[in-house]
Amino acid sequence: MRLHRLELLRFRNISRLELSLEAPRLLVVGANGEGKSNLLEAVELLGCLRSHRTSSDRDLIQHGEASGQVRALTSSGDQLQLELRRSAGRQAQRNGKQLERQLDLLGSLRCVGFSALDLELVRGEPAGRRQWLDRVVLQLEPLYSDLLSRYGRLLRQRSQLLRRGLGGTSLLALLDTFDLQMAVIGTRLHRRRFRAIRRLEPLAAAWQERLSGGREILQLNYQSGTVLAGEEAEEPWRQSLLEQLQLQRQEELRLGQCTVGPHRDELELALAGQPARRYGSAGQQRTLVLALKLAELELVGSVLGEPPLLLLDDVLAELDPERQQLLLEAVGEGHQCLVSATHLGAFSGGWQAESQVVRMRAGQLDPKMPTDLAS
Repeated sequence: MRLHRLELLRFRNISRLELSLEAPRLLVVGANGEGKSNLLEAVELLGCLRSHRTSSDRDLIQHGEASGQVRALTSSGDQLQLELRRSAGRQAQRNGKQLERQLDLLGSLRCVGFSALDLELVRGEPAGRRQWLDRVVLQLEPLYSDLLSRYGRLLRQRSQLLRRGLGGTSLLALLDTFDLQMAVIGTRLHRRRFRAIRRLEPLAAAWQERLSGGREILQLNYQSGTVLAGEEAEEPWRQSLLEQLQLQRQEELRLGQCTVGPHRDELELALAGQPARRYGSAGQQRTLVLALKLAELELVGSVLGEPPLLLLDDVLAELDPERQQLLLEAVGEGHQCLVSATHLGAFSGGWQAESQVVRMRAGQLDPKMPTDLAS
């Protein structure tokens, strides 16, 4: 899958941009604040329907404007458009036809992105790691979004019941009904996450070893929010989750919150058996996140038969020269790669020669590449 053309209107600091992608590698060069990260963010938004930098579309629309647009032409011939509106939500189109749901755009342009903010995968709370894992599963199974939505609604409604309470048999009967539904949907989430981790771990471990020059061993440990015995069949998982919901009911009534289920899952990231969030250096943590993203790229590509786009935003910062070189040798082969950087000094002559290089200045593409930026 390739991106052939990108058009942005009133997106962040970009009033209008038109870019034809002419090589498998695109290097977007510019000083901080010029808009190069915004360009990559727009591609991510069209591919994943989300931005890693904000949860509000208002932040994506150029200041003072009522709407913004991201449009693209893919190698399959699809013309994609996502319109962001301050007061009326989003509107998605494919080949000029308005889609009933923006979710129907998923799968048209898959991408995997990395930026410094992704270091929260290692350093941050479990919710961030769950969200990343869910995004991986979503690329493999777009219908997974329906399971997430259904579980989210059940969780909110059940939590409200626990906090409010109705007293007597009415509350218990309602909780029984919710428990049955949560056991079914929760089990389907658990199993898909478990399967994804089982397939991602050897790929991520191999990338960590490669990017660290063979010095680091990565382990991914899926810690389920339900006590499970490792059985993969759906029925034992469902029954186990249902029993634990019932066993924890009195404690949950006391706390006013759900304590069992996929919303309590954790993904532990370890280097040589030690938690990476506590013992990994900045370079090791950045390498770890890159290993996760490259494993995602490889897994999605192997399952779907074509690799997603790889978006790398200021990726070389905090990596020593050896890791920088190992990374550059690893990316841009067999998949389209879009990279942003403040200068070209870390990119070898061969890497540059095989790349399309553009410069961003004040939200616009600068047709002239100054010689001092190429060194």
